[in-house]
Amino acid sequence: MKVHDLKPAPGSKTRGKRVARGIGGKGGKTAGRGSKGQRARNTVRVGFEGGQMPLHMRIPKLRGFKNPFRVEYQAVNLDAIEESGLNEVTPETLLSCGLVRKNALVKILGRGEINRAVTIKAHAWSNSAEEAVLAAGGSLEKLPLPFAVRPPSSGNAHMNR
Repeated sequence: MKVHDLKPAPGSKTRGKRVARGIGGKGGKTAGRGSKGQRARNTVRVGFEGGQMPLHMRIPKLRGFKNPFRVEYQAVNLDAIEESGLNEVTPETLLSCGLVRKNALVKILGRGEINRAVTIKAHAWSNSAEEAVLAAGGSLEKLPLPFAVRPPSSGNAHMNR
């Protein structure tokens, strides 16, 4: 057993320290509050920093992190390609079918099945989609991304510096 393991007996209560009861013993005169000033007069609320912006207001609230390098793709599944009846799948043909938005980067995902040979030109695809297309006798061609190193900045002037 060490000193830091000691604790009072269960159910016991220690009386509060009686301060400011004359000059005898500890806790007399200023009662541990120093001399004069705002804090000696019991008028300072918890967290008050003398008019400076308090810590709980200086810290950002519920603010996350926006990754400037994120590349956002629009997903198209194999079952949607099968339903569309397209033999050559490009972002333009998908746009004409209403499967993607204008200027979207297209990623092919492997949900569903494809039973015919299809030529797919897309910016990205999943491994399962690649296996399914190649097994059906189709081919995949990777389109270059429209930016060199990273996506164009979005937001304010201080991002992506």
